[in-house]
Amino acid sequence: MNPLDAPIADPASVDAAIESRFSVRAFLSQPVPRPLIEDILRVASRAPSGTNAQPWKVYVLQGAARDEVVRQVSQAREAIRDRPELANDYREAYDYYPRQWVEPYLSRRRHNGWSLYGLLGIERGDKDRMHAQHQRNFSFFDAPVGLMFTLDRVMGQGSLVDYGMFLQNIMLAARARGLHSCAQGAWNPFSRIVLPLIGASEQEMLVCGMALGYADPSAPVNRFWTPREPVEVFTRWIEQPADTPVPEGEAGSPD
Repeated sequence: MNPLDAPIADPASVDAAIESRFSVRAFLSQPVPRPLIEDILRVASRAPSGTNAQPWKVYVLQGAARDEVVRQVSQAREAIRDRPELANDYREAYDYYPRQWVEPYLSRRRHNGWSLYGLLGIERGDKDRMHAQHQRNFSFFDAPVGLMFTLDRVMGQGSLVDYGMFLQNIMLAARARGLHSCAQGAWNPFSRIVLPLIGASEQEMLVCGMALGYADPSAPVNRFWTPREPVEVFTRWIEQPADTPVPEGEAGSPD
């Protein structure tokens, strides 16, 4: 079918997939069948990319392969806690966050962190429980499927824009099929461990990880939904002033 002729039979379902997507931080052990994962990736691959480069590479981790990545990275992060200088051995391939936070982003970040910790009963200064919660990133929040996304280093920064649209497609296609997800930049500093374990080449860099599975509805952490700014906060309407003359020959021109 020509995409121009493809009907959107239920726009409300599309909106529901977008609006019900959030970062799930507790998953059931229920397995996700391989055909379902393949279908999600197939649909997601329709994401736009500059010159149709399709720069994404996906590694699907399940079973023992998933568990080994979890074990080694969790172990490395525990070692850093005991010896903070070891953090110098683990670097991101690109800056996910700014080197210095400014407003309004700083306030949003703080609100996000303290709202999550407050829901979990973690008080300020409770470094042990903060560490334990952050450490759950490296078990994929118990999701049975871990995804790792890489990009060839030769590609430009624009490919990260393409990648973002591809990742969003995965998360929305997952929602349409009853699954949830959590995109995870936390894995990025540990690429020196992750990349060899998944069989990625030296020419690839780690973009992020993602947990995928069925959400645990009984977990208190899954009641944490982040707020969004209203449209008028992040939008400016640039309109032609009423007294701007119309260029000669354009008035009444047919489309």
